[in-house]
Amino acid sequence: MRDLQTNGLKPYDPGAHGGWNRRDAAHLLSRLQYGASWTEVDQALKTGLAESLERRLTPQPETPDFQAASDLLRRTAFDTGSVADLKAWWLFRMLNSANPLVEKLSLFWHNHFATSFAKVQSVPYMAAQNDLIRAQALGNFRVLLQGMARDVAMLVWLDGNANRKRHPNENFAREVMELFSLDVGNYTETDIQEAARAFTGWQVRDGKFWFNALQHDTGSKTVLGKTGPFQGDDVVNLCLAQPACPRFLAKKLLRAFVVPEPTSEMITAVAARIREHDYALVPVLRELFSSELFFSAAARGALIKSPLDLVLGAFRTLECQPRLQSVIPVLAALGQDVLEPPTVKGWDGGRLWISSTSMLQRANFVAELATGSRFAALANPEQVVSTRELPSPAAIVRYYADLLLNRDLEPEVAARLVDFFQQSQGSREQRLRGILQLIMTMPEFQLV
Repeated sequence: MRDLQTNGLKPYDPGAHGGWNRRDAAHLLSRLQYGASWTEVDQALKTGLAESLERRLTPQPETPDFQAASDLLRRTAFDTGSVADLKAWWLFRMLNSANPLVEKLSLFWHNHFATSFAKVQSVPYMAAQNDLIRAQALGNFRVLLQGMARDVAMLVWLDGNANRKRHPNENFAREVMELFSLDVGNYTETDIQEAARAFTGWQVRDGKFWFNALQHDTGSKTVLGKTGPFQGDDVVNLCLAQPACPRFLAKKLLRAFVVPEPTSEMITAVAARIREHDYALVPVLRELFSSELFFSAAARGALIKSPLDLVLGAFRTLECQPRLQSVIPVLAALGQDVLEPPTVKGWDGGRLWISSTSMLQRANFVAELATGSRFAALANPEQVVSTRELPSPAAIVRYYADLLLNRDLEPEVAARLVDFFQQSQGSREQRLRGILQLIMTMPEFQLV
């Protein structure tokens, strides 16, 4: 661990670790998208780290079928005005897009700029914010933060129309520092008060951003040690110039994609790359996702699956198409209701995903997926087994352990699963589904 802390983002050399293997490929894909099928892991194994990673960092064309389905779901949401329909549209994209990392990062940024339909109450506004996030998910954080300051859903969410020259509203100024760029302890209350003045007049009219010059305070402001007749863009740039900003982003990226509790040295290494690349995300993520740190033993299987990782990951890994409207309340019950985060801080995640109640709900989801049809039509496991030419119960157990856990089972556990398959009642298909359910209720399945 000490080497990981002091060597920055040293590139991962598969040859020094016995060669690029299936465990490596599955680990890469499981972090960069929601789940990975056996075929996808096979492809990543063949193409190697550099090509597999570049494929996910480079925009890929969507298929006509995907685009048609996505457009239909989006139009439905606009026609009905239902946030549930907009959620279905986004879940469809998360699961089926040719750019899965873009969708996963879009969720990351949605959580960072946590905005909820519960207050915004507009499908078009929430969809437009989602579009902005997606456009910069692999773009530049500077551009994204500047865009968010003018985003209509954000202005509604944080009371932009109440931010007037005589009575500045501090909501956005506070959140742009505390939650969007600097974190607590890296600004003062005076900084917030002065920054709020810079954002006066940034309002919404006719569903669009409107700079209301009559309500803008043109006077001199002192923010983060600098003085001038600042406007909102100036405040955003002052925040981005602070050393705390890249460190704040680095910690968030590390917690979301690498390790649950990054060390100061890890944060320093990633923050240096963020600063070096002036907030451009692709080169930073390329270095991070191809680093010794990312592929270290300490990072593998270290993150607790979010509800989306659990649910969408299971669908993608088992190659089944879900009934999205049935999935939405499940995700909400598990604690991750997309487009309706619980607070301005978003979802804390990590260990807070797990409780006695949520574990029971996770187990119920797995049981229904493996044996029922409420959430998705799961292909007959017998067809998968015969296609993979798995001749024995032991081979079947190893296959599903590799597919679902990306690790070897303890010999005793593997033996018990083989025994279950050989001795339990029911058809061969029912016993195969039983194996799936048992593996997906193991503690290791909660990790990624």
